[in-house]
Amino acid sequence: MAKWDNMLSMLWMLRSGRKLTAAQIADSLEISVRTVYRYIDALCASGVPVVAESGHDGGIRILESFMETPLFFNSVELKALVDANKFAQAAGYPYTEELESALKKVENGLHEEQRHDLFRQTSSLDVISPARPPSVVPLLRDLERAAKDGRTIRIAYRKPNVKQADEREVDPYGLAYDRNEWYTVAFCHRSQAMRTFRVDRIARLEPTEARFVKPERFSASAYFRDQSEREREADGPLAVVRIAGEPDTLNAVCGHWHLRHYLTERTDREAWFQLDVPTMNKYLPMYLVTFGTAICIREPLELKRQIQKMAYGIAKLYEDDPD
Repeated sequence: MAKWDNMLSMLWMLRSGRKLTAAQIADSLEISVRTVYRYIDALCASGVPVVAESGHDGGIRILESFMETPLFFNSVELKALVDANKFAQAAGYPYTEELESALKKVENGLHEEQRHDLFRQTSSLDVISPARPPSVVPLLRDLERAAKDGRTIRIAYRKPNVKQADEREVDPYGLAYDRNEWYTVAFCHRSQAMRTFRVDRIARLEPTEARFVKPERFSASAYFRDQSEREREADGPLAVVRIAGEPDTLNAVCGHWHLRHYLTERTDREAWFQLDVPTMNKYLPMYLVTFGTAICIREPLELKRQIQKMAYGIAKLYEDDPD
């Protein structure tokens, strides 16, 4: 474990309020007693009030005045925070400025050696963000605020391939980030049903005076899963679908907006899905044939034969084509 990680671990042990001997700390961290005292000197130099008391009831402790100080993080935890910020920015997270401010406060409490180590650990990871309309961030803030306050909003929403936006009043229950896009799950007053709206297609949003009560324990992600389940053709019987292919190709198959909900197991070269037979027969042959020879269906035999028949039909069509 790195020096700073050991020091922080020792600090966490002392924050428990118990007196510990140097030998106890050394055994717990698997370091020498001499190193423990060296770390104590370093902590004291940093302003941490560490007290070493000798005698029968003696031990090492920190003063109670230090107990309410901010949390400390080890190097891997700091790296995780910085990397998470990169993903949040790429996703268009609406509170990136606040997140940056919080991280800056954490970084300001680090020593120069820690800052250098943090930069070294995090400089090799970048997250490429898709282009987003500048209006998405304020929309996300407004939608989240409306969901929190239980306030009905009026939106102008543009459907795909439709130039004119139509107005409707909705009760936004929550936000979800899916397939590089933000969605709000809301109760639509016009259709009197739950609907999902892509946030970048909202042309205008304004609050109303109306209020609503969100269903208890509502989850946008659970709603997406439920919708996928409802699109099944039947309840059963279930079939196990095993597909082999290169890792990148399997990523595309497993990431399909509908098929991913049926994924049960995955390795670098194979993926297993479980879904009802009617859904498999209706949707999978046409979808999987688009991958050509990049994938291979291992099972079930029924699906293999359907794709074989479809491929033969395509080949026959062009074989008979005089042009």
